[in-house]
Amino acid sequence: MRGGTSTGLVIWEALAPPDLALKEELLRHLMGVPLDGELPGNRQITGLGRGPATSNKVFFADVEPGPDGLRLASTLAQLAAQTAAVDWSVNCGNMSAALPLWALDMGLADPAEPGPWSIAIRNTNTGVVTTGKVWRRGGGGMEAAAIPGVHGEFPAVDLFLHEPVGAKTGMLLPTGRPTDDVEGYQVSCVDVAVPMVIADAAQFGKTAHEPIAELEADRDFIAALRKIWIAAGLRMGLKARDGTRLTEAALARSETVPKVCIVGAARGRGHLAVRYFTPQTAHASLAVSGGCCIASAALIPGTVAHAAARGLPAVGGEFGDCRVGIENPAGVLDTTIVARQGERGLEIASAAYRRSAQILLRGHVPLYRASAELREWLAHAGGEVRPAA
Repeated sequence: MRGGTSTGLVIWEALAPPDLALKEELLRHLMGVPLDGELPGNRQITGLGRGPATSNKVFFADVEPGPDGLRLASTLAQLAAQTAAVDWSVNCGNMSAALPLWALDMGLADPAEPGPWSIAIRNTNTGVVTTGKVWRRGGGGMEAAAIPGVHGEFPAVDLFLHEPVGAKTGMLLPTGRPTDDVEGYQVSCVDVAVPMVIADAAQFGKTAHEPIAELEADRDFIAALRKIWIAAGLRMGLKARDGTRLTEAALARSETVPKVCIVGAARGRGHLAVRYFTPQTAHASLAVSGGCCIASAALIPGTVAHAAARGLPAVGGEFGDCRVGIENPAGVLDTTIVARQGERGLEIASAAYRRSAQILLRGHVPLYRASAELREWLAHAGGEVRPAA
C-alpha cells in the first residue's frame, strides 16, 4: 500500500508469527534486507522494499475494542536496505493513512451510508491514538485529493492527532510567551505534536520560498539557525528519554528536537510559506507533525507564524475546524486544527493533516531460504515456502 509519501506492506496481525524472532525473519524475507548483519549498497532486488526508509515500512494491523467501538491496533516495523535490524520504536504518520483503506478492503469495517467515515487507530509502538477519516461516495467510490509529492488524485484520508498540545513539554507555548528574543532573532517556541522553533525568514534575508539546496549552501544562515535552535531548546526545557534536560551539547547534535523552520508570506493558495529543518537537515517538503505545529502557531496571535500568515480562518468560541494551508517545497500541506478561543487563549482539541492513500497490490509472497523454524511455523499456518534452489 501507499500512505502519503510512504509505501510498504500492511499485514493482518493474525497471519503473522507471534514469536518476535520469527516475525523479524519474515520481514527480512518480505522486504529483501539482509537476513543478518550489514550489507552496504543492498538494492533489495530479492524483496518488496525499495531503497529509502520511506519505502521500507511494514504495518501489522488488527481490530480491537476501544472506548467508542472497534478500533485498529497498528504496529510499525521500520526496516532499512542495508541492515537486518528492525526498528519497533516509531510510528509513521504517512503510512498510517493507508490503514483506514486496509480496514475497508479487509471487510473489517463497512459503512452502510455514503459520507464521512472515521476509525480510531492505536499505534502500539508509541501508544498514540489517532483517528482516520475518509469520505465514501454512493456506489462505493471515495473522495479523492492531491497531496505534495504524489502525482494525481487518490482516496483522501484525514488523520487527526488527539490532544496534541505539549507533546514534549506539556505546554502550548513552552517559554510562556508567543514570541521570544533568541540570539537577536524574534522566534516563537510552540509545542503541538512536536516542539518547534519558528523564525521569520526575512530576519535572515530569506523569503521561505528558496530551494532547499540554496539554503543548505548558505553557511552563515545555517550557523545562525543552529544557534537559535540550541538556545531556544534550552529555554523550552526539552528533555531526553530518561527525563534529564537536554544540554547545549546534546541539542547541538540532536537529530529530532526541536524542529526549526523559517516562515514567510504565501504566494499561492496557502496561508503561509515554510522551509523546515529536522533540525540538522532541511526537509524536502514538510513533516506532517511539523505542519500541524506550524498551522496551530499561525492561529495564535503574537506568534511569528501568525504575523506571516494571510487570510487565516477566524477561530470562534466553540470548537470548530480551522483549515490552514502551508506552502512548502513540494506543494501545499493542508491541515485542519480543531480549536476555539478560550479565556486563556487558543485551545486545541485535535490537529489533522490530509494525506492520500492507495492499495497497490493484494496477494501473497512465497518465501525462499526460510529457516527451519519459520518453515515449521508456516507449515502449520498454511503459508507457502519455496525450495532454496
